[in-house]
Amino acid sequence: MRPLRCGWRKTRSISLGLFALCLVAAHCLQSQGVSLYIPQSIINATVEEDILLSVEYSCHGVPTIEWKYRSNWGVQKIVEWKPGTQANISQSHRDRVCTFDNGSIQLFSVGVRDSGSYIITVTERLGSSQFGTIVLHVSEILYEDLHFVAVFLALLAAVAAVLISLMWVCNKCSYKFQRKRRHKLKESTTEEIELQDVEC
Repeated sequence: MRPLRCGWRKTRSISLGLFALCLVAAHCLQSQGVSLYIPQSIINATVEEDILLSVEYSCHGVPTIEWKYRSNWGVQKIVEWKPGTQANISQSHRDRVCTFDNGSIQLFSVGVRDSGSYIITVTERLGSSQFGTIVLHVSEILYEDLHFVAVFLALLAAVAAVLISLMWVCNKCSYKFQRKRRHKLKESTTEEIELQDVEC
């Protein structure tokens, strides 16, 4: 019977060892928590462009994803959701945001007011979380300014053409007036000469 007990103890100790190993492995997996990768942390865009704030995360279970917007006027929550469920989008971004299961969001038709920092927080069910930041710079489209300059120059060219035409008409009128005057002066001089000849 003793050999049987030793075998039972060995089996029991192997089982306890495997159980302890499983607990350590589970603890290691839980301690890894959330990892977050942001491929592009600074984005430059122009007005009316659609922008993808791209991220990738990995964690165990289904996390909660939250995006916030930070500017000079403070911090504002944009959206919060769990992948596979409907997103809770703030009123200010209701028709301007699209969410993706990998944690990314797309902003439609951005304006200069959208410039600032976008903060993502990924929180897993056990409470560990990771956050990252993407900075967005939105600038005016130069083509609008160039369009204004082009229209202004076209207007100036049209005004200049009208003024040149008026000057040409005035010059012609002045020339005709001077010609008539010279002609009258010449006629009056000729009459005087004829009168002087008649008197003589």
